[in-house]
Amino acid sequence: MLVWSTFLTAVLAATDTTRLGPGPEVTITVDSSRKELVLTAGPYDLPNMPPVDEHAMMERSMSHDTPIQHFQWPIEGWLRGFELGLEDSRGNPVPRHVVHHMIVVNFSRRMLLYEAPERLLGAGAETGDIKVPKTIGVPMEPGMEIGVYVAWHNDTGADLQGVHLTLRLLWTPKNMTPRPVNSMPIYMDVNLTVGGSNTFDVPPGRSEKAHEFVLPLSGHLLGVGGHLHDYGVSVRLEDAESGKVLAVVKATRDSAGQVSRISRKLFGVTGDGLRMKGHHRYRVVGEYDNPTGETLVRGAMAHMSGLFAPEDMRQWPKIDPSNPDYQRDLVALQVKEAGEQEGHEGGHHSGH
Repeated sequence: MLVWSTFLTAVLAATDTTRLGPGPEVTITVDSSRKELVLTAGPYDLPNMPPVDEHAMMERSMSHDTPIQHFQWPIEGWLRGFELGLEDSRGNPVPRHVVHHMIVVNFSRRMLLYEAPERLLGAGAETGDIKVPKTIGVPMEPGMEIGVYVAWHNDTGADLQGVHLTLRLLWTPKNMTPRPVNSMPIYMDVNLTVGGSNTFDVPPGRSEKAHEFVLPLSGHLLGVGGHLHDYGVSVRLEDAESGKVLAVVKATRDSAGQVSRISRKLFGVTGDGLRMKGHHRYRVVGEYDNPTGETLVRGAMAHMSGLFAPEDMRQWPKIDPSNPDYQRDLVALQVKEAGEQEGHEGGHHSGH
């Protein structure tokens, strides 16, 4: 992993900017007045690709992946959202959907359900910017090692030259009164193999794929979204012991089945959220409706992700560097270090 020992000192001034890594120029700026950590990266040259549906892109790995860019988180406080913007060399807006997915990884903390570094947030082609109230947020500490990478898919019909990406990470300072509720990313995938692929085959017609898990600790689910590929219908969360449906997010699709957005379910707006019990079995289920008459090989993903407020943060699982799953995930991410093509392995769409 790359570590910049001088980074923290350099970014404490609100107007200072630090460049990271080889390749496209990457800068990190702390804007203390706006409470934003701003990452800018580019230029990227994105050749046009033929428009293909999701299952074809998964099978052929048809996307441009950028290497992971590392930096150390400089601020004590709470992360509460992000804004993602793109523009070309002339300053004109670039369509958001050319970002197939963008992932921010926190190597200093693990995921709740998986032995893997925390996927702090993510955005896909169907995902909009996300902001949560200042009363909640993901707790962050100075020195946490963060990585960011993007998978592109330019199907605009023209080559895009000199594209720049701007990621604004919104934060709440440590002296906020009252203190925000610690609200952690939670990721629930129907087919995740840590360090491997989370794609799966979709047979003709209606079908479902499910995965059961045991929640390590008690807490409240504050809100969830999801990710589906074309022909996806919904993702739902169930109590595996009672069969009760707890949450459903649905896809907005056109007449051809192409997914344009996924709904969100917000439990914490008017109350404490949906309580989930530690050491209890739950189930996440993805539903598809494939009208093609053919099995779509590795044509689908389905997951639900959101914010989870643990009742006791001290019970959050710790990183075990010797765990085989953790090691496999690091190997998969190291491929990203080199900017190589490797398809879309598990966790790449996770976010909050």
